[in-house]
Amino acid sequence: MTRVEDARRGTVTEEMNLIAHKEKLEPEFVRSAVADGSLSVVRNTQRSVGPLALGNRMRIKVNANIGSSSSMARVDEEMEKMRIAVRHGADAVMDLSTGGDIVTIRKALLSECPVAIGTVPFYEMAFVAAEKGRSVLELTPDEMFDVIESHCEQGVDFLTLHCGVTLQTVGRFKESNRLAGAASRGGTIMMEWIHRNNRENPLYEQFDRLCDILARYDVAASLGDGLRPAALKDATDRPQVEELIVLGELVKRAREKGVTVFVEGPGHVPLNQVAANMQIEKSICDNAPFYVLGPLVTDVSPGYDHISAAIGGAVAGMAGADFLCYVTPAEHLRLPSAEDVKEGVIASRIAAHAADVARGIPGAIEWDNELSRAKMDLDWERFISLCIDPDKARKYRESLPATDNELCSMCGEFCAIRRTKSVKS
Repeated sequence: MTRVEDARRGTVTEEMNLIAHKEKLEPEFVRSAVADGSLSVVRNTQRSVGPLALGNRMRIKVNANIGSSSSMARVDEEMEKMRIAVRHGADAVMDLSTGGDIVTIRKALLSECPVAIGTVPFYEMAFVAAEKGRSVLELTPDEMFDVIESHCEQGVDFLTLHCGVTLQTVGRFKESNRLAGAASRGGTIMMEWIHRNNRENPLYEQFDRLCDILARYDVAASLGDGLRPAALKDATDRPQVEELIVLGELVKRAREKGVTVFVEGPGHVPLNQVAANMQIEKSICDNAPFYVLGPLVTDVSPGYDHISAAIGGAVAGMAGADFLCYVTPAEHLRLPSAEDVKEGVIASRIAAHAADVARGIPGAIEWDNELSRAKMDLDWERFISLCIDPDKARKYRESLPATDNELCSMCGEFCAIRRTKSVKS
């Protein structure tokens, strides 16, 4: 029995009690939200990590993407990226490896990573096809499902599945006049498979079979936006919305099968369209949790895409997004380094926290209040410990000359805090 089925039977499980305690909510609210699908609890039954809770009234969570490529494929590097992501507050990690020994990388991550792990099975499908001397476009449906089941068996907690890329939506995409096509690697693989084979997407055509596999391990389906626009000009167009309509139908079917499900959202969105995109998804997908990639609110920020994504992520979170996929400074340029991973996680955490405060999430603003009290007390040790990146804050603080330890070099003798206290005393 899946956790969704437990919730529908009225059972408040130990896992639900744990989530309620961490999120400062009532256990019955958690049970009810799991039952109706507005809260997704993510954890493979084979793993002992804490559950990832996504949904309304939950703290907004942050995911960090890592993974190898054909040009950079070292297990130790990916493990270090995972550790850094978790150390700096990532709530989940996705292994997007496409090169090297991807099975070994995934197993190593699963053995050590203390948070939820997601994957995109299409990447391994391409790897499996290449090992057999074939193109990924020659894969059979059974081969696709074999890879999906192997990820579930190995302990992966959630899978990005591009089920909304169908004959119909690909047809709509062909009719469009997009500037930059589609951004999703997995989605474009499926799109080309459909185009070359003139067949329906097996993950859509055999969706019940897919759900049966996921339910067996209580693995969550992250319904991927395979036709995700890759440029601001293409945002919120007909192919994107038509795919979202398909995903909304699949959300209902997954829930009927007792499968945990959430929906992925667009990556390139003008700032004035971000809130509308969140509202459209929540309406079409029956309030399913929304996982957004950034979103990037400008296309001209490579090298600083983590900033563009943090701006978009804060607005998206305030408007209803539940899960932010980080973007690093290396986005669009190369695989992220360990330092890029850190910068990406922290930028997304800032966005998520800002949105939590705006949404009135229980306990969110208390963090800010504690830091402000430490600042007013000129208690620098406590102030630094409460910063989102204490190491960086300490480094700046320790760069000051050893004069008056109570002051900062910005205000010096004109310290606003001291003068405020003087007026109030």
